[in-house]
Amino acid sequence: MNITTVIVNFNTPELLRIAVESFLDIYPDQKVLIFDNGSENDSIEVIDSLNKENPDNVDVYYSKENIYHGPAMDKALRELVSSEKVFFLDSDTETKKRGFLEEMCEKMDSDEKIYAMGQRITVNKRGFKDPGGSPVILTPYLLVRRDLYKNFPPFIHHGQPTIHNFKAAHEKGYKLEDYPVYRFIDHEWRGTASKFGYKLGLKGKWDYFMNRLGL
Repeated sequence: MNITTVIVNFNTPELLRIAVESFLDIYPDQKVLIFDNGSENDSIEVIDSLNKENPDNVDVYYSKENIYHGPAMDKALRELVSSEKVFFLDSDTETKKRGFLEEMCEKMDSDEKIYAMGQRITVNKRGFKDPGGSPVILTPYLLVRRDLYKNFPPFIHHGQPTIHNFKAAHEKGYKLEDYPVYRFIDHEWRGTASKFGYKLGLKGKWDYFMNRLGL
């Protein structure tokens, strides 16, 4: 499989170790890129340790500052990874069993219109769940075709960082394919966002307020 797994970390070293080790226990031959987003705690020590323990599998990129999750994903896709596909895995995940990467890649390879795969939901223009909204694939476990990514707007600093990219791809006729990754990977929803918030500022508060009003 021509694929790189990217894990973005910000100040969650204890979770990151579980994410990396559990994934490599299941997929020992897969390449992993740890993107550290300007961490200020003992993340560096843990990342260096993971790199030394898995020199053939784990590569590392250290950002000098926190550019936030979406822009970190964008940088990885545009500048740091050369594989055909990129699998994004959150730092607060634990991989439980094998099979999902093979199935997802096989299905993606069988249909050139499949752009991304994973757990799909629909959201409104502000990124909140909406049954009548546009489809997005959730970022905790997301497979993307890297060559197509550059044709659409970048992932951004947002509660749904993929929102504009996936909307543009969907409008161009590309598929965002639903796949039950959660059957293979536990996601605890206790990573960076739960500890440090999304840091979306006034824009995020405005979007939340306007969404509550139905606007």
